[in-house]
Amino acid sequence: MCIRQLFQSSQLQRAWKAAFLKHGQRRRHGARRWTHSGSGTYRAVIFDMGGVLIPSPGRVAAEWEVQNQIPSGTILKAFISGGENGPWMKFMRAEIKTEDFLQEFGRLCSEISRTSVPVDSFFSLLTSERVAKQFPVMTEAITQIRARGLQTAVLSNNFYLPDGKSFLPLDRKQFDVVVESCLEGVCKPDPRIYKLCLERLGLQPSESIFLDDLGPNLKAAASLGIHTIKVNDPETAVKELETLLGFMLRKVVPNTRPVRKTMEIPKDSLEKYLRDLLGTQTTGPLELLQFDHGQSNPTYYIKLANHQLVLRKKPPGTLLPSAHAIEREFRVMKALANAGVPVPKVLDLCEDSRVIGTPFYLMEYCPGVIYKDPSLPGLEPSQRRAIYTAMNRVLCNIHSVDIKAAGLEDYGKHGDYIPRQVQTWIKQYRASETSAIPAMERLIEWLPLHLPRQQRTTVVHGDFRLDNLLFHPEKNEVLAVLDWELSTLGDPLADVAYSCLAHYLPSGFPIQPGLSDCDLTDLGIPTVEEYFRMYCLHMGISPTENWNFYLAFSFFRIAAILQGVYKRSLTGQASSATAEQSGKLTEFMSNLAWDFAVKEGFRVFKEMPATKLLTRSHHTWARPQSLLRPPGMRSYVTSTDSSPAHATRGVLVISPEGLSPPVRELYQRLKHFMERHVYPAEPELRSHQASAKRWTPSPLVEDLKEKARAEGLWNLFLPVEADPEKKYGAGLTNVEYAHLCELMGMSLYAPEIFNCSAPDTGNMELLVRYGTEEQKARWLIPLLEGKARSCFAMTEPQVASSDATNIESSIREEDGFYVINGHKWWITGGHGEVLFEQVRVPKENMVLGPGRGFEIAQGRLGPGRIHHCMRLIGYSEQALALMKARVKSRVAFGKPLVEQGTLLADIAQSRVEIEQARLLVLKAAHLMDVAGSKAAALDIAMIKMVAPSMAYRVIDRAIQAFGAAGLSNDYPLAQFSAWARALRFADGPDEVHRAAVAKMELKHRV
Repeated sequence: MCIRQLFQSSQLQRAWKAAFLKHGQRRRHGARRWTHSGSGTYRAVIFDMGGVLIPSPGRVAAEWEVQNQIPSGTILKAFISGGENGPWMKFMRAEIKTEDFLQEFGRLCSEISRTSVPVDSFFSLLTSERVAKQFPVMTEAITQIRARGLQTAVLSNNFYLPDGKSFLPLDRKQFDVVVESCLEGVCKPDPRIYKLCLERLGLQPSESIFLDDLGPNLKAAASLGIHTIKVNDPETAVKELETLLGFMLRKVVPNTRPVRKTMEIPKDSLEKYLRDLLGTQTTGPLELLQFDHGQSNPTYYIKLANHQLVLRKKPPGTLLPSAHAIEREFRVMKALANAGVPVPKVLDLCEDSRVIGTPFYLMEYCPGVIYKDPSLPGLEPSQRRAIYTAMNRVLCNIHSVDIKAAGLEDYGKHGDYIPRQVQTWIKQYRASETSAIPAMERLIEWLPLHLPRQQRTTVVHGDFRLDNLLFHPEKNEVLAVLDWELSTLGDPLADVAYSCLAHYLPSGFPIQPGLSDCDLTDLGIPTVEEYFRMYCLHMGISPTENWNFYLAFSFFRIAAILQGVYKRSLTGQASSATAEQSGKLTEFMSNLAWDFAVKEGFRVFKEMPATKLLTRSHHTWARPQSLLRPPGMRSYVTSTDSSPAHATRGVLVISPEGLSPPVRELYQRLKHFMERHVYPAEPELRSHQASAKRWTPSPLVEDLKEKARAEGLWNLFLPVEADPEKKYGAGLTNVEYAHLCELMGMSLYAPEIFNCSAPDTGNMELLVRYGTEEQKARWLIPLLEGKARSCFAMTEPQVASSDATNIESSIREEDGFYVINGHKWWITGGHGEVLFEQVRVPKENMVLGPGRGFEIAQGRLGPGRIHHCMRLIGYSEQALALMKARVKSRVAFGKPLVEQGTLLADIAQSRVEIEQARLLVLKAAHLMDVAGSKAAALDIAMIKMVAPSMAYRVIDRAIQAFGAAGLSNDYPLAQFSAWARALRFADGPDEVHRAAVAKMELKHRV
């Protein structure tokens, strides 16, 4: 969106940035504070806006210049250019229109930087809601000032919008007087604008305090007799303001408020109980505040003498069965503290309702930070990712507790957690139902029919989300997990799904802000997929297939809870002031739940045909007489094998379900290893690849290689004809390995983890076929064991290396050695550049013998090209899967991307092209199995033409659906694309293969 659209947007009216010259002038004038020595009672506080009430725009400018490679200081210089008669000051005085200002400002920036400056991009960032949010400490200070009867005013250099309204992203109700330069035609530090503000307040200069972040503005105010405060940091400025006013402006305990009238508790009896419990005789009043966080069990802050405590109680009135069980909270927190889970220290459980009217328990107050907004405004992307990682880790910590050792074996029933939970929340919903909600009725019918099989039983929190975690004020560390009301023993995946719900809620959601309309890549927040994979990696488990069920159930449960809160609000029992809103949100949540139920239904439906294949496999067989026919003239028939084949040699298997039982079992083990270990590791591996350590082996890859080898998923590539005794590998046919190779192609890192990556595979096969026993001992064994890597050097910078006869490198015999001279680059296996100068290689290192190199090289390319092409199909399948997920979760022009016709066409085209390419590659692999590489030459050339181009197109469509994110390191698409493009000339360019296909076509079909 360009700046002109932004200035005309209604959303823009809630975002504003003040004069940019402030950031630079603050440095120039230093920290000098201009003050007035007068005394007396203050009656008003006047606030500047940018740098005082909202973040300093100068910092935004500096960061934007770095990100966009604009010379530092360009924006500042453009703002101060021309002084009082410059375009910026004229704009602040409303002497020029927005269009004229933007044009002149853009010209100035370009002249200053001597490059094109995208000022629209800069102002889009500058005026975004994310940037222009009022500091909470200032909001609270203004509330306290007005509560004491003082007036408040805002005095700002400001501008007009094209619709004639001034642009102010603040709640005007906070101020008695608002003075804006664009309305008055006068800017600070002109004394007239200060006098105008004082006149409207009806005060003398000595009766007011003015806060600004600029020396000249403060100096002008002080010269009139106004007391001033220089603002470098809002927190520090508020402390100074407190000193001047003589009363507190900040909450001593964050996230608290005075106790709501309907939530009051008898302080006298509570105080007596506390003094008996704590053994304190100190006099002084009991301080009582209510936490504004939570919708269920009322929670209070207590200060008595030097004790700071938290009290959590049941709500008053008649409650639903088994709800609000604070006794269970107390028990589980006490047990988990001993098991190493970060929880507040619990002190006592009081089940005597006579003390405060309901049972309650006490715990120590733990100061820290609660992040209510999951977008984590004000933090850096790296901090946000670290916080979500810490959240993920502590959930793994909870789910790893030994329930027997913790004394929690009887904390809940074992097994059937989800079925019981579904019935529980159906009953809870029915008990609090106030009107019929169609989506809830559908879910009540659907959920019991689609229950997943529970794999593990652990402690589950039941309400695990970001705002139930207390973080260290200075570290990305969870100090305590709060609100254990819904905890029990159950299926841990329910917790994981529940912790992801914010990803599907809009940022303006009333009960809890969400992330569905946020750019997670820009924020640095993991996607749901990344978060889930992170969890699976830490726990050492495979991702579940019915993830959508868990999300549907989680939203259904939230809808039921909200209905209960709403029902209680009708009788004044709910603990939150926003409870009445929940009635309107139950239907919203239930609709979200039903959306995931529909997705789960589509997944099950889509997988049904594949399930059928397990009972009746279809194969394509090549008749023996077809080997006598010329290439391209083979005869094929499709037959049905009603019993599992012992082996699939000679069989064209078009799907993994048709593989022989041993190979199918190997495929399933490989698939499970990928899900359990490889996919969850990808974010860390991508980070390693982009780090300064990228030229050293990744410790994580080395660890995964050991695990893969231990599970027998190692050296799967060697074809059975090269290794018939299975001495070195798995002894698979080309067709069998092709299916495994496609699966490994779903991840860029998988081939190396299973010791199946090029060029090692081809070089190992070469040594198996042609190497002497000494050569095998020296090079083959270390390669097979994963202790060495190898390269293939052919391409030269000075010649067109696609024509092997152009090669300029030389080799000559000399005294029992071969002496090599030459220059190679883009070396497969490292992509390095190597200069060979008088390199002496012992003659015994020559494989097979002089003059046999081209023969060997071509022999190793047959299987290698099958591997490349099937991996490309794996890339394509993964790209299409990512594309489908993306278009289902994004909205543009008022409707989901998945409903856009062009994207539907792209998805269909990609599916068709993938299926076509797969069949052609499998056919080539089949011919290699039954007739050898030479007979399959035509098909091998064709797949080398088809697969890279197909993959490049499929991946490109996926990148287009992702937009800029598709080019980032957060997704594998850019690397997929690069490899697909590279393989259009690796192992011979497309043009060479097209020529070969044409020649064979003309030779055999004329």
